[in-house]
Amino acid sequence: MGKRFDANAARLRVLSSFGKDLNRRAKSKCEMCTAGNTNLSIYEIPPVDEIPEYANCLFLCDECKEQIEKPKYMKPDHWRLLNHSLWSEIPVVQVLSIVMLKRLVPAHPWAVELLEHAYPSEEIQAWVDLVP
Repeated sequence: MGKRFDANAARLRVLSSFGKDLNRRAKSKCEMCTAGNTNLSIYEIPPVDEIPEYANCLFLCDECKEQIEKPKYMKPDHWRLLNHSLWSEIPVVQVLSIVMLKRLVPAHPWAVELLEHAYPSEEIQAWVDLVP
């Protein structure tokens, strides 16, 4: 196998090492929609560094993850949950909440209103601006 394969395998090991701490932080629920008793996986918010960072990761259910990765199949009503996740104490959750709201604007008036009431810190806003 090549260097790229080895580097990817090492990266995946580091990510999986975050699992226990993420599970504890998330209380075994999706950190966006709070769905419990479901499959959860680690999701990294861009920009993704060569060496994964715990602070850039969150635990997501399959439904949230699929809609994030495939915006074409996004179910806007599912994302009404952003009303709660936007105010999370966890920066990575705040960032993803704002990113998802931006995807819903201007087609959904509730998202426009919620985004207007979001006052992210400069650090959070700078991170949001880096997410494609």
